[in-house]
Amino acid sequence: MYSQIAQNKRRTVYIMFFFVAFVSLIVWLFAKYLNGGTGVFYGALIGSLAYAAFSYFAGSRMSLALTGAKPVEKKDNPRLYRLVENLAITDGLPTPKVYIINDPSPNAFATGRKPEKSYVCVTSGLLEIMNDQELEAVLAHELGHIKNYDIVVNMIAFALTAIISLLADIMIRIAFFGGNDREENNQIFIILGIVAAILAPIVATLIQLAISRQREYLADATSVMTTRYPEGLISALTKISQTGSALKKQNTATAHFFFANPLKGHSITNLFSTHPPIAERIARLQKGETTV
Repeated sequence: MYSQIAQNKRRTVYIMFFFVAFVSLIVWLFAKYLNGGTGVFYGALIGSLAYAAFSYFAGSRMSLALTGAKPVEKKDNPRLYRLVENLAITDGLPTPKVYIINDPSPNAFATGRKPEKSYVCVTSGLLEIMNDQELEAVLAHELGHIKNYDIVVNMIAFALTAIISLLADIMIRIAFFGGNDREENNQIFIILGIVAAILAPIVATLIQLAISRQREYLADATSVMTTRYPEGLISALTKISQTGSALKKQNTATAHFFFANPLKGHSITNLFSTHPPIAERIARLQKGETTV
C-alpha cells in the first residue's frame, strides 16, 4: 500500500508536467498567430498558470459549491460527525470538515489540497439508506482518498480541466471577435478554437482517467483495513448498485471525486468513467482482494 501511495505522488508530478506542456503549446499558438514575440508568449503563459493556481487552491471550495454541498456541525448531525471524527482518529488524520448534499441518491466524496485542509461530503440519500456499519465503510473509503493523497491529484485534475476549458473558450472568442484584419488569421483561429473546444473535454476526460481506477480499489482496501469489516463496504456497494448513484445536479468536472459514478447511465462520459464497475468492486472484496 505504501508503494501505491508513492506511485500516486509520482503520478501527480507527471500530470503537472503534462499540464505545463499542454498549456505551453496552446499559448505558443496564441503568440504565433497574434504575431506576438516571446513577451506575449510568457505573459499569456504566466496568466494561464496563475489561473490554474487559483483553480487549484480554490478548487475544493468550487467543487463543494458546484455540488450544492452545505457545511454541518456536530449538533446538526451527531451520527455523521461522530463517525468522521472516529475514523480520522483511527487513520491518524485531522478531522475533515463535513458537508451534506441534499440529494436522494446515495453518494459521497472527499476533496481538499491536503489532509489539513480536507472535506468529506455525503448526500442525504446516503444517510437515509445506510446503517452505521455501511456508512462507516463509505466514510472510511473517502478518508482513504485523503490518507493516500488522492485528493491532491483530484484537485490538480480539477484545475487542469478549468484552464483547458478557459483556453478553448478564449480561442473561439478571439477568432470571432478579435478584430484581426488578417482574414487568414481569423480562419486559423476559428479552426484552432474549434479543435481546442473539441479537445478540451477529451483531455479533461483523459486526465480524470489518469486518476486511475486503481485509486478506487486502493481506497476500498483502505476502508477495509480501517474498519476491519469488509461486509460493511460490500453491503453499502450493493445498496448503491440497487438504488443508483446518479445525482440530480450533474457535473462532469466533479464526477471523479465521488464514491460511485454520479452521472446518469445514458451519459456518454460513462464510457470513460474513472469509476470501476460496482460489481467488480464487490467481487474483489468478496474474494478478499483488499490490496492492489
